[in-house]
Amino acid sequence: MTATARRFLDALPAVYRERLLSFARDRSFTAGSRVFDEDEEAGLFWILRSGRVALDAQVPGRGPVVVETLGPGELLGWSWLFEPFRWHLGAAASEAVEAHEFDAARVRAAIEDDPAFGLAMTRCVASVAIGRRLRACRIRLLDLYGPANGAGRRGPP
Repeated sequence: MTATARRFLDALPAVYRERLLSFARDRSFTAGSRVFDEDEEAGLFWILRSGRVALDAQVPGRGPVVVETLGPGELLGWSWLFEPFRWHLGAAASEAVEAHEFDAARVRAAIEDDPAFGLAMTRCVASVAIGRRLRACRIRLLDLYGPANGAGRRGPP
């Protein structure tokens, strides 16, 4: 498990980690297969055990453009937790993937039944998955639009 995986799973208290994993089933994706497409219903989510998945955005005239790549231990998908429960990005297996797969409706029902579990899950998804994605996006934007050759950079190089 990667450090990211440990942060995601370790962010949940052991009882909630075990509860979440009790909903898991094994899932495999072959290299090149689509996991989901932008704007489809977000009815499942995954924690990757091995392999890599590329998150992509549809760009008119260019097709899917990779915006981030996820690896072992990372959470694939968080749109299942927030209405309207539709994917904001697409995803494709860059290489063969083994994952824990979760039925989103079942996990959401458990969250509704146990507010403490819900709070723990929401905090974990927000701090680890969403926070990581926003930091990665910021870095990509700085790479694309930041000053060339470090000109105008603040602080030590």
